[in-house]
Amino acid sequence: MTYSRENTSTSPAAPLAGVSVIDLGQYIAGPGAAMALADLGATVIKVEPMTGDQARHVGRYGEAMVRAYNRGKRSIALDLKSESGREVAWRLIAQCDVVVQNLRPGAVEKLGLGPTQVRARHPRVIYLSISGFGSEGPSRERPGYDIAAQAESGLMSVTGEADRPPQKVGVPIIDAAAADLGAQAVLAALYGRERSGVGETLEVSLLETALHLQAATWCEYLGGGPEPTRIGHGQPNNAPAAEVVATRDGHIVLSAYVEDHWKRFCRALGREELVQDPRFSSNEQRVAHRAELRQVLDECLSAYTSDAAVQMLSQHQIVAGAVRPYRDVLTNADVMATGIFVDSASSDGGRYRALGLPYRMGSGARPTPAAAPECGADSAEVLAGLGYSAHDISTMRESGVVA
Repeated sequence: MTYSRENTSTSPAAPLAGVSVIDLGQYIAGPGAAMALADLGATVIKVEPMTGDQARHVGRYGEAMVRAYNRGKRSIALDLKSESGREVAWRLIAQCDVVVQNLRPGAVEKLGLGPTQVRARHPRVIYLSISGFGSEGPSRERPGYDIAAQAESGLMSVTGEADRPPQKVGVPIIDAAAADLGAQAVLAALYGRERSGVGETLEVSLLETALHLQAATWCEYLGGGPEPTRIGHGQPNNAPAAEVVATRDGHIVLSAYVEDHWKRFCRALGREELVQDPRFSSNEQRVAHRAELRQVLDECLSAYTSDAAVQMLSQHQIVAGAVRPYRDVLTNADVMATGIFVDSASSDGGRYRALGLPYRMGSGARPTPAAAPECGADSAEVLAGLGYSAHDISTMRESGVVA
């Protein structure tokens, strides 16, 4: 088996068919970027250390990370510290279009597989590196995790209740967003290479990703706005906006700060007198009297169930959503209609559910790539595709070069 660059499919669901990707990443950001390309039809070979992606060794959540960000790939386990292991890596790179890595700072360079080294030998290769703090600043050698980027980008300073400590977002949103931005950069570079014939060196950092996700808040601050602070739910300059309101069986979130929306809300609840109430007669007044406003919202909606409140408000074109735990999200009719949960087939014949592409291409079925591979599951197949004989492969196994 060889890994050709030639496009072998015209399916709109596999626009990257024929593109070959080498994934040197671990945990979420690097593997997630490579998987986004696999979902679009690219052939992705995950090169793991002999002991596997570190996510394989951090318990149940680590196993979930592997399943979530590695489907549709092949896995080869190599000792890249050995000359023979690096030779295999170079053979892989010689046939690939894209290299993705998010190892600790300097690690790929020490192995001789950094972007400068790779692209000197193979200028058509697109090389994506994802780091914690970028390659230019004083923190370029610091290890970077999602949580550090949340802290140092200002995101944690605006997350949580005003009188409580800063809070992180409930999921590793920076890692996940960096994966998507990395894939976006690769797609742009692939398009650019069609014109220039030359690849590109790409960098994405968790710190820049975290700043990017706060673009509107940062633009307000850069334009002379006050230092943003934690206020819990709600938005600092609009009301009611992103307000969490208790219902008979849970909570909803709603926004009706545009004057027409506020009037519709009052009419929908039979509280037209609130429109003329001096405390609520404008957005500025509602912000100034947010505590009283929230008390009114609770009074208006506490008798409704969450679903009934959302249905009623939606009928009046007011933005609202029920706050749902995962178990309810899974059975929500709108979520089910998207088809985003897909079944992946694992190498042992089993199946597990995972999240598929978060968008559709054309009217075809959502792609359902194979499940994430076990560490080294495809080592022999990949090596044979690179021209190694059965004897070569056996020798490398015995010498600990490949698992």
